[in-house]
Amino acid sequence: MVARLLDEDPEGAYGYSRVALRLASRVAAVREAAGFAAYANQKYGEALAEFRAAKRMTGNIDLWPVMADCERGLERPEKALDMAGAPEVHKLDKAGQVEMRLVAAGARRDLGQLDAAIVTLQSPELAANAVQPWTARLRYAYADALLAAGRESEAREWFAKAVEADRDGSTDASDRLAELDGVEFVDAMAGDADEVENDQVPASDTPKADEVEDEGENDKD
Repeated sequence: MVARLLDEDPEGAYGYSRVALRLASRVAAVREAAGFAAYANQKYGEALAEFRAAKRMTGNIDLWPVMADCERGLERPEKALDMAGAPEVHKLDKAGQVEMRLVAAGARRDLGQLDAAIVTLQSPELAANAVQPWTARLRYAYADALLAAGRESEAREWFAKAVEADRDGSTDASDRLAELDGVEFVDAMAGDADEVENDQVPASDTPKADEVEDEGENDKD
C-alpha cells in the first residue's frame, strides 16, 4: 500500500508505513518503505533515521544518495557534499552515481555556488547521446542550473534536450522551454464555457407569461 499510494497520496502512504513499522520494525524492507514515505512528506529527519536503519540491516548502500538528499532537506548541504565524496559512492551502480551527482549539485546550489553546481553536473552521462532512465532529469538539472546562473541561451538548449529524453513526462521541461520561448497557454475549457454562455437564448427572446396564456386561449378557440 505504501508503494501504491506514494506518488498520488503521500499522506496515505505515510499512514500505512506507520502501521507497518508497528507490526514489523525489524524487517529492512519495512524500514526502507517507511523512509520513502517520510521522505515524500518532507519529514527528512525521520526518513534519514529509517534509511540508516535499513542500511544497517542489509549492508546495502543503494540508499546513499537519498540519505544525502535528506541532509539537504535538513539544511545541512555540507554534510550532503561530504557524503558525495565518501567511498560508498564508488560502490553505487551508474544510476546511483548519477543520482549522487544530482544531490551534490543541489547542495552546491543550496550554498549559493552556482558555477560549482554547473561543473558538478558536467559528466560523460550528461554528454552522452544515448537516453537512459536518468538522462531527462540530469539534463533538466543542468538546464535549471544554467538558467539560475543567467546563461539563458544555454539553458534553453538543455531544456530542449531534456524534452527529447523525457519520454514519460517525469519533468516539466516542456513547460520551462515554452516559458523561455514566451509561449502562453490558454485554458481551452474556459473558452468553451464562454461560448456556451454566449449561445444561450437572450432574456428578451424568452416568451412572457401573458403571451403563453394568450397562445393557450387561441389554441382553445
